[in-house]
Amino acid sequence: MGIKVLISVDMEGIAGIVHPAEINPERYEYERGRRLMTAAANAVVEGTFEAEPAAEVLVADSHGPYRNLLPEELDRRARLIRGKPRELGMLGGLQAGAQVAMFVGYHARAGAGGAVLAHTIADAILDVRVNGCSHGEIGINTLLAGSYGVPVVLASGDVAACDEFSALVPEVVTVPVKRGLGQLAADTLHPEEARDRLRQGAGQAIRLHAGNPPLSVPDPLHVEVDLHQPRSADLAALIPGVVRKNGRTVAFDTETMAAAYGLLQLIVLLTQIGP
Repeated sequence: MGIKVLISVDMEGIAGIVHPAEINPERYEYERGRRLMTAAANAVVEGTFEAEPAAEVLVADSHGPYRNLLPEELDRRARLIRGKPRELGMLGGLQAGAQVAMFVGYHARAGAGGAVLAHTIADAILDVRVNGCSHGEIGINTLLAGSYGVPVVLASGDVAACDEFSALVPEVVTVPVKRGLGQLAADTLHPEEARDRLRQGAGQAIRLHAGNPPLSVPDPLHVEVDLHQPRSADLAALIPGVVRKNGRTVAFDTETMAAAYGLLQLIVLLTQIGP
């Protein structure tokens, strides 16, 4: 049996994508966006199997509703993790014995400069700090993987996203596929060129993975979340164990990163409730 690989695929960091119309199921360019996303995922699957033919590959659809990748167009050698809510969210499948993880189509955290479609989990969140350190989805998911003893061996997205990952995990494989010119603008590779680089990067990451330790996670954890609207903080503070620190910041303590991740998912769901 070969190595077990979890590939988490988001959408904002896919080559060619720069606008919400391309990533929102209710917008007119979404179908094109999901085809680009599926093709990028396939490139990483292909590169993984080229490097390790006996690999077991799980692909986690990790954008929005978690129902974006086209199942019938995904490489048939991979298994697809699809739908929400689910345990461990963007890293659903991590608990099934994954040995390495890859992040594809990821984006930089909220407020990052020179980043395309930058945000942290949802528009309601301005910042997440774990033990005082600010993290976006890249950092939060890398910490979650590390808490399971799983190293993240590849990350792809725009240059800002790759730089964010490299600051956490130096000397691992990153595949930048576009450079942000603003929140809704980028200088992007052609999708086919990006897929060639993803295939090559995935193969390189698999061949080098033995030298990549998982990111260590200190415990216990103290997490602070800055929210865009005071009403969101009102709702978050209703969760047992979550305390209000000021008008828009809530905080909580947990013993594990998985528990912290679950609370973050719950806070996001509450912020989406209408008046």
